[in-house]
Amino acid sequence: MELILRQDVEGLGFKDDIVTVKNGYGRNFLIPQGNAILATISAKKVLAENLKQRAYKEKKIIDEANKIADNLKTLEIKITAKVGTGDKLFGSVNNINVAEALEKEGQAIEKKFITVIGGSVKRLGKYDAVVRLHREVTVDLPFEVIAQAK
Repeated sequence: MELILRQDVEGLGFKDDIVTVKNGYGRNFLIPQGNAILATISAKKVLAENLKQRAYKEKKIIDEANKIADNLKTLEIKITAKVGTGDKLFGSVNNINVAEALEKEGQAIEKKFITVIGGSVKRLGKYDAVVRLHREVTVDLPFEVIAQAK
């Protein structure tokens, strides 16, 4: 079943992509949720026209995302966490904590666009996260987890 995505779908594609999925996934999940529409001939023509009109606007958005990416590369993110014995944390550090740390630095980025490499962090040390600012612009963001002062 060919579908046109109306929104970004994690693990499947981005908005306005034409994807092929199994019939049940499309009929029972993507279409009822409003995430996709059937890729008929007329829908594909409308999509092609919309993409043409949006092409020059996209360049401006990508340039803006690149500016934010340059700002993120200069930041040194340190996240404080409570520590037990050794370097093991009470709880964990994940994309929510990275988003909060970026917010303190003046960069408001939604947590769903941040992926901590290796999942959640459970020990002190230096780690990396990937920030997706646009479908074509991603930034590797190093951060450090440090012990909270007692």
